[in-house]
Amino acid sequence: MNLKILNQFEKDKLHEIKDVYQSVGWMKHSDEVISTIFQRSDVVSIAIYDGRIVGVGRALSDGVFNATIYDVVVHQDYQRRGIASHIMRDLLEQLKDVSCILLISTTGKEAFYRKHGMKNVKTSMARYLDSSLAKEYLD
Repeated sequence: MNLKILNQFEKDKLHEIKDVYQSVGWMKHSDEVISTIFQRSDVVSIAIYDGRIVGVGRALSDGVFNATIYDVVVHQDYQRRGIASHIMRDLLEQLKDVSCILLISTTGKEAFYRKHGMKNVKTSMARYLDSSLAKEYLD
């Protein structure tokens, strides 16, 4: 597989990253949103296959105690090729010295993250402004 992982966000690649999000139905990720979330992320993993961005992942971290992984997403046309696993391994490697790594998963993807060593947390809590997300993810 001709896969390369980059660890920095480049604004001129917004359209390709947006295409990844939109291919899986994440339509709220506009150019402005993508630019903001990637510029504010401490750790970035961008998968490039044959010169095209086909997957992304990102994390926020204090660099010592805590980190949270977000948005491990692979373009619909490139799923089931191990690309998400490459992204997860890269993110976890970049965060290897951080004591606690949390992850927000979409419904139905929990088994994938368990394969990468993630486990349920007894004390996690959240608040969602969007009532449909609150209904889906909160007890």
